[in-house]
Amino acid sequence: MPKTVHILGKAGSQDMRKYTHFRQSGALFPWDVSPSIDPVMVLPLNLFDSLLAFAVCFNIMKEFKGISASSGVAIGKAFLYVDDVFSQIPRYSITKDEVELEWARFLDAVLAAEGEVLELLERANREMGEEQAKIFESHLMMLRDEDLKDQIQTKLNKSNQNIEWVLWDISRELTQKLSNASDPNLQERVADIFDVSRRILHKLLFIKKVSLADLQEEVILVTHNLLPSDALVMNKRFVKGIAMDMGGPTSHTAILARAFEIPAVLGLSMATVEIKDGDLVIVDGNAGHIICNPSAEVLERYQRMAVQLKKMAEDLKTLRDLPAETTDGYRVSLKANIEIPEEAPLALQNGAEGIGLYRSEFLFLAPGQSADEERQYRAYKQVLEALEGRPVTIRTLDVGGDKIIPDLQAAEEKNPLLGWRAIRFCLAHQEFFKTQLRALLRSSVHGNLKIMFPMISGIEELEAALSLLQEAKAELAVRSQPFAENLEVGVMIEIPSAAMTADILAKKAAFFSIGTNDLVQYSLAVDRGNERIAYLAQPFHPAVLRFIKRTIDEAHKGGINAAMCGELAGNPHATALLLGLGLDEFSMSSASIPLVKKIIRSVSRADCQQLADAALACTSYLEVEDLVTKWMHQRISK
Repeated sequence: MPKTVHILGKAGSQDMRKYTHFRQSGALFPWDVSPSIDPVMVLPLNLFDSLLAFAVCFNIMKEFKGISASSGVAIGKAFLYVDDVFSQIPRYSITKDEVELEWARFLDAVLAAEGEVLELLERANREMGEEQAKIFESHLMMLRDEDLKDQIQTKLNKSNQNIEWVLWDISRELTQKLSNASDPNLQERVADIFDVSRRILHKLLFIKKVSLADLQEEVILVTHNLLPSDALVMNKRFVKGIAMDMGGPTSHTAILARAFEIPAVLGLSMATVEIKDGDLVIVDGNAGHIICNPSAEVLERYQRMAVQLKKMAEDLKTLRDLPAETTDGYRVSLKANIEIPEEAPLALQNGAEGIGLYRSEFLFLAPGQSADEERQYRAYKQVLEALEGRPVTIRTLDVGGDKIIPDLQAAEEKNPLLGWRAIRFCLAHQEFFKTQLRALLRSSVHGNLKIMFPMISGIEELEAALSLLQEAKAELAVRSQPFAENLEVGVMIEIPSAAMTADILAKKAAFFSIGTNDLVQYSLAVDRGNERIAYLAQPFHPAVLRFIKRTIDEAHKGGINAAMCGELAGNPHATALLLGLGLDEFSMSSASIPLVKKIIRSVSRADCQQLADAALACTSYLEVEDLVTKWMHQRISK
């Protein structure tokens, strides 16, 4: 068996490295495309470094574990995109007589940079839409910021150093302050400052930047941090996959990669250090793996997977306009989860019958932007109009935990995942919350809007939220602004207390949507972001299945639908089981819809109900997994 050095990024541990054997095993199903990694031993750091040096010299296969940001498999040559302008900055003393000349050089460079950003802004408006254009509007604001220019000019006069060094020094101070901030929103500003400073430095140093727009062959883009301007101009025809040191699933790069359907793995930490330009690289966006210099066996297996996935994708396109209906006539609804309005057209291309979850918090978390009522209204209106009358479920603000709004959530919490977040935060900031509710209500005249409240723990919170919605309606009536009177308002079931009181909540809610990500976390007391206990986050755990079953049954008794918008809804391995449990609506990443639809159209509801009954009788998640695996293997063709 070939050996590989296995390097864990942010998804695992940045300090612990493992030396592993690569287990050769074929995919059980067409969708089970991720190879399995068996850890053998943990090595001391110095021994790891020795092995890594050996691996680099002899091109031994290396694997990196990161964060899956965009699904799919890509194979190609590495294109190492590392802009090292900050390592080329000269430092020298200037005379008092030369200060004025240096300042003139700086102003010329800023003017040239402004021209570039204006071009990017126009392109973003043309190709991406308003939300992405806002990024470049903030860059323009920085370039035109007179206070910032005053700081630079003051330092130039005092230091008697060349302007490149002065600009870098001030940029470094700003980025260090923001990087150390506990607020992720402020940390995101680092990328903007870096992008703008780099652009000015290129002009000052007459450096012609390598443009990703000029790519002429298919590559795997390996980079430390893909800035918004880079992502916008890159030749998407030739970028087949992305491997990035930084970033997470909510970063600009992740969102754009999903929108462009480019397989991507982020949070790798060391990819740009260990991968060389021209190395053969595999991006497994399904499992969050990067494999560099694969063995012949591994390469051949992934090549088969890539062909299989491509063929499967083509075959599944024929299902786009067909209903999600079982062989015995039971029909369910398949919808898409989105983060930004620009994802809506892609959802329709993949056959979504609507949007089951629009995560509105991304409007509030974008750097350098305020989500006032008008901006929210325009974003919601954009999605509703794009869906042309199909239902759009917008979740109200779900911040807290790992998503922080500056000023309003500056205080750190000892246990943020159990703390001041989601509906709790909104009920504590009623005017802030009503601003969003008014924006949602105003947008409702442009389509088929449904509103959903997150993290409801009991009837008191639901009643309080509904009361504020009524207040928002009254305020719009005073303004004579129209809105849809009879909106459906539902709740997410993601806390055990909500599942246990689903019968009570069903009397006030128009629908349920089960959020399995948090339901698993809270049911099993497992922090899903903690790699040490991630193995315990099992959605097939009997407790989780019973919560799901109870929620669905109580919804039906109350005469309302039960949907699911957590990751489990898009897991094809769980599709038949969820059908058997009685789920009415599945909402998932739009790319997952075709395969889930294929499975639904390949099974009967009666068989799925038998599977669900057997699963509910199991005593462990291992039993459930074994049961479902065998059932799927017998009934779903490869």
